[in-house]
Amino acid sequence: MKAIQITTPGKIDVVTLPTPTPLDHEVLLRITYVGFCGSDLNTFLGKNQMALMPVIPGHEIGAIIEKTGPKVPSFLQPGMTVTVNPYTNCGKCASCRNGRVNACEHNETLGVQRNGAMKEYITIPWEKVIPASRIPTRDCALIEPMSVGFHAVSRAQVTDNDIVMVIGCGMVGMGAMIRSALRGATVIAVDLDDYKLGLAKEMGATYTINSHTENVHQRVEQITNGLGVDVVIEAVGSPSTYIMAVDEVGFTGRVVCIGYSKSDVSFHTKLFVQKELDIRGSRNALPSDFRAVIHYLEQQRHSIEPFISQVVKPEDAFEAMKQWVDNPGKFFRILVKFN
Repeated sequence: MKAIQITTPGKIDVVTLPTPTPLDHEVLLRITYVGFCGSDLNTFLGKNQMALMPVIPGHEIGAIIEKTGPKVPSFLQPGMTVTVNPYTNCGKCASCRNGRVNACEHNETLGVQRNGAMKEYITIPWEKVIPASRIPTRDCALIEPMSVGFHAVSRAQVTDNDIVMVIGCGMVGMGAMIRSALRGATVIAVDLDDYKLGLAKEMGATYTINSHTENVHQRVEQITNGLGVDVVIEAVGSPSTYIMAVDEVGFTGRVVCIGYSKSDVSFHTKLFVQKELDIRGSRNALPSDFRAVIHYLEQQRHSIEPFISQVVKPEDAFEAMKQWVDNPGKFFRILVKFN
């Protein structure tokens, strides 16, 4: 079978591998679409310290069940459209014991710490297979990144009384905006790119702020009558956006951090205490977040066509990644189409 492999930083090859056979508790999936995400881009650039190298990337999956092992429950049947929960959980660490398996201390994500799904077939434990029969397989490849944003909104305990500022209008940030708006919150989208801010408006943001051309603090003061926002969801991962989050959240507000900053961040910690802030991390997603995204996509509230920047064949993946490197702000998702 055909597979895509990041062999060394800056190099992608199409390789041939044997087609796997499912074990008793596994499902064989025929892959149709897989998304390149930010972690794949960082692996390609040699900046992802967590990544196995060489690695088959890919954990944003749209697939069809090809075959099931003899001990797979009968609700999973060949021909079903599915996506995949791409994280592992050990069942023994503190996170797992507390029921927050998305934050397992020993998690290995497909395409990062272990080989991923950018190949024609993959075997997956049946527990990680998520049916999505009413969604096209192409769109299933958007479920995982959106679920990460949905999970951050749950971590923030967003309600319809809240003003929520989402910093970063990538796929994960869009997921956070959509979920916040679905919960009835007033959403402020912050980004450097006017196109992405326009799309954020279409997806439910009430206000947009271009942090390159506008004074973020002044705009937040105007929108909130000087109170600051109730919730900030940081979906960029830079020192400046982390500091912005703490500065712009109101007293007794909640800050939820999704992005990983690649360098140290210096805070005036006085604000943590003075504002009595709740500062929370948000990692990956829970099965309930996947289900919420599937429900949202089934309702077809918005067109998701703008989220799909390119669909390419495996042989064109290298060129597509080079284009993303050259224009990082212009891409949401590059999907690789198999079969």
